[in-house]
Amino acid sequence: MLSLDERLAGFGAALLDPTHLVPPGLAGPDGEPSPRRFAVYRNNVVVGLREALRAAYPAVARIVGNEFFDAMAGIFVRMAPPATPVLLEYGAGFPEFIDGFPPAGSIPYLSDIARVEWAFTESFHAADATPLDPSAFSTISRELAPWMSFSVHPTLRLVRSPFPVLTIWQMNQPSGTPAPLDLNVAEDALLVRPGAEVEIRAMPPGGFEFLSALVAGECLASAAKAGLRADVQFDLAGNIEDLVVIGAITGFLLPEEARDAC
Repeated sequence: MLSLDERLAGFGAALLDPTHLVPPGLAGPDGEPSPRRFAVYRNNVVVGLREALRAAYPAVARIVGNEFFDAMAGIFVRMAPPATPVLLEYGAGFPEFIDGFPPAGSIPYLSDIARVEWAFTESFHAADATPLDPSAFSTISRELAPWMSFSVHPTLRLVRSPFPVLTIWQMNQPSGTPAPLDLNVAEDALLVRPGAEVEIRAMPPGGFEFLSALVAGECLASAAKAGLRADVQFDLAGNIEDLVVIGAITGFLLPEEARDAC
């Protein structure tokens, strides 16, 4: 006799694979297995998960069209069923799936659009936090400023792309308008939700490297070097001001040991 775990595993496998028979012990109102009833239930599960993906990736769906998206999402659903009962968490691996999905190869930026959309979902549902008050910087001396480290907002997400990913994403919003663009222009996207709405913007040259270093816990001096290595015109003051204005910074530390670390 099958154990409960084995029965559940068989039921889950049969839900996503139409070649599977009705799981043992599953019967209709007449007490007999009903392949037709189970097929309807299986289809409803697949459609529900597919629609959850469409809700998470609306720009991807708009770019490829409904028929292509349905086929692509259907394959993903069968390959990667939910790992948790929270449907909002479903679809995290979709961008990587698109990377390896040959029919999507003619749209090289599609997986990066998906990364922007998943970053948006993560940012929207991440924990709230209070952004740093700009007046707090008045307490920092110039001698200590290079060694300070920052805490970033928990909703902050970064997406790097060799394509104009933010421009493409904006054009494929409900109010967006497609227009010619140069696919050779790279864009790095920053997303953060200091209040009720997610803010998304393109990062300036060196900004991605600078902020990534801050996120990793590096001090200001070290992060500034990362920005300058990426772009000799990197604007340290301008980047800090922008991050504070959009609410991406929630605090800072001035640990004595940071001097040697930097």
